[in-house]
Amino acid sequence: MSLMQQIIARAQANKQRIVLPESLEERTIKAADMAQRDGLADIILIGNQDEILAQAEKLGLEHIKECTIIDPATSEKTEEYAQLLTKLREKKGMTIEKARQQVLDPLYFGCLIIKSGDADGQISGALSTTGDTLRPALQIIKCAPGISCVSGAMLMITDKPEYGENGILVVGDVAVTPMPDASQLAQIAVCTAQTAKSVAGFSDPRVAMLSFSTKGSAKHEVVDKVVEATRLAKELDPTLKVDGELQADAALVPGVGEKKAPGSEIAGHANVLVFPCLEVGNISYKLVQRLAGADAIGPILQGIARPVNDLSRGCSVDDIYKMVAITACQAQDAK
Repeated sequence: MSLMQQIIARAQANKQRIVLPESLEERTIKAADMAQRDGLADIILIGNQDEILAQAEKLGLEHIKECTIIDPATSEKTEEYAQLLTKLREKKGMTIEKARQQVLDPLYFGCLIIKSGDADGQISGALSTTGDTLRPALQIIKCAPGISCVSGAMLMITDKPEYGENGILVVGDVAVTPMPDASQLAQIAVCTAQTAKSVAGFSDPRVAMLSFSTKGSAKHEVVDKVVEATRLAKELDPTLKVDGELQADAALVPGVGEKKAPGSEIAGHANVLVFPCLEVGNISYKLVQRLAGADAIGPILQGIARPVNDLSRGCSVDDIYKMVAITACQAQDAK
């Protein structure tokens, strides 16, 4: 069974309530129909019911009628959510009048459903920008306890079973925080290990904090940052198996790890890689994807108290379907 098949099976075994606010977008509604049909999640669509059902009929979709459809313009919960939004944002100048307008935005309405405990996760981005997806999530759902930055992890599936977890690696940050400080990098390490558990199904995440130096082989302030981040990650989660600073080969290759970092339980055995900055992470995963033919799944947003994921505007129906499964697995673990 492939990793994606395992993720789908875990989602089906413990169904979560996943909001798709871009309900009239063709790829999204097709993915919603497939997800509802396959028991991947209990899908919640935001929008006018007549318009959504008409779009489903036009596209020949048979399972949209089984989804929960909520129209912010007519929902009995809309005023309650407006009051909640006012309370959450009153220090930022939110008034009930502004909130009553804001709550009509499907991206905000979906996050308020989650904040109220009436849903478990949300996915958007087929139409919306990353900023539009993240803004309501951070304003309403906010970051997880002990976390102050959002990051993005990627599942890298290779044909090299000797590396990572039978050829699978979870890497971060590849998507969000350009130049994390030591504290943020520590948080990224903890969150990426959690993604390795909840999404990739790793029972034993082993985190390597990457650099161009291994255990003091080079001296530089960016190396110092990684060393400090490693220390802070252990404080943030004392159960975390993490070591650094490590070069990539020392993290992945047992022989190299034994030589460069003798005595390390991570060196040569890492299955989670944390990059020192977004530039390195984004370039690295794309090179591995293109030159080594690895499958890259993600990015998967992490650090938010309840999962909210962002799609590429060039995404396919299959991409959205897979992200429903991934978000459901994150939601299972977030409760």
